[in-house]
Amino acid sequence: MSFIEQLVDYLIDNIDSMSDFTYYLYITILMTLESTVFPVPSEVVVAPAAYFSAEGQKNVFLVIFFATLGADMGASINYVVSYYLGRPFVYRFANSKLGKLCLLNQEKVEKSEQFFNKHGVTATLTGRLVPGIRHLISIPAGLVRMNYWKFLMYTTIGACTWNCILAALGWYLNSIVAKDELKATVSEYSHYIVIGIVGIIVLVLAYYIAKSYIKQKNSKKDA
Repeated sequence: MSFIEQLVDYLIDNIDSMSDFTYYLYITILMTLESTVFPVPSEVVVAPAAYFSAEGQKNVFLVIFFATLGADMGASINYVVSYYLGRPFVYRFANSKLGKLCLLNQEKVEKSEQFFNKHGVTATLTGRLVPGIRHLISIPAGLVRMNYWKFLMYTTIGACTWNCILAALGWYLNSIVAKDELKATVSEYSHYIVIGIVGIIVLVLAYYIAKSYIKQKNSKKDA
């Protein structure tokens, strides 16, 4: 079991003994790590937290708030590092031993850059919902020196949307899944959620591309 898995298990197993302050701080820290370069799956943090909120032990709205706060903090760290240290440092870290321990490599960073370049500043919003680049989309935003407040707004909307989806999943699972089966079930369900979200994003992007194409075609006819 990895150190990250131990942290998540500790959160799940010790909810009864944690004060509200400690519990929400723990969620914030884990989600901050998730939004930097550490392999912390957000689904095994937010969904279980919402699962226990359904029992009245914690507040689901505070779970979403602090999870989103942590995501903003982690994304801001990536943004600042990329903004001030630039692409050579980012690539060097991605190819280092520490980067590989964080399941990072240059190809993943380049993939996030390509997504950002293709979809513009809104990639910081939609990218939060795309597996593989969700926690890395803040890097190209820093590299191109995107306005920080615009970056933060899109990041917050995207992260909050994702956390709401995971919270809804956790709340629903409380009625059908036992605690000892929670982690495995969350991983299974989150896989289908990711596929669904990617499908929705593809459809939305296809709509806007088609709309733009039709508009350009009509403009040429008018000319």
